[in-house]
Amino acid sequence: MTRKSKKTEKLAAEAAAELVVIKPVTAEPEPTEAQIAADDAEIEHQIALPRSVVKPAYKVKYRDRAASNGQKSKAAKRSAWDWLAQELAAATLTKESKLRVDDFAALLEANGIADPLTRWPNRSKGWEGRLRMTGRLALQKVVAEAGLLRFADGEWKEAPTEWVARFLS
Repeated sequence: MTRKSKKTEKLAAEAAAELVVIKPVTAEPEPTEAQIAADDAEIEHQIALPRSVVKPAYKVKYRDRAASNGQKSKAAKRSAWDWLAQELAAATLTKESKLRVDDFAALLEANGIADPLTRWPNRSKGWEGRLRMTGRLALQKVVAEAGLLRFADGEWKEAPTEWVARFLS
């Protein structure tokens, strides 16, 4: 290999290392009828919980909004299902809509929220849900101010302008 081609190869490698990859939206697999029925039963059970942090009226609102938008996933039925909720679901939930705590904490840290598991240490019943809600509230402010969501793997995604405007006002 000539000296010129080695230099060209080195420059190409450096340029490739500096590229920022924008994470694509991954399509959520369509839930089966049995999964939908089980999720609906669980949502109804959660609405009836007497000592929940989230008021039943909000749970009903989330469920009804998901149904009116044709959303069948459990995650859509228990959140506002806006842009950030969809990104968080894709990045931090299992197929069964369970929170992957380590992935969620890494995403929060990538966006400048220092040591979230120490910041919110409560591990009593329902702690994952409270962590998800509290972390999302902290994250939405940071993402709206920055205009982008950073992922733990170094990738990022620009926040939609209408979403940013909603949370900055």
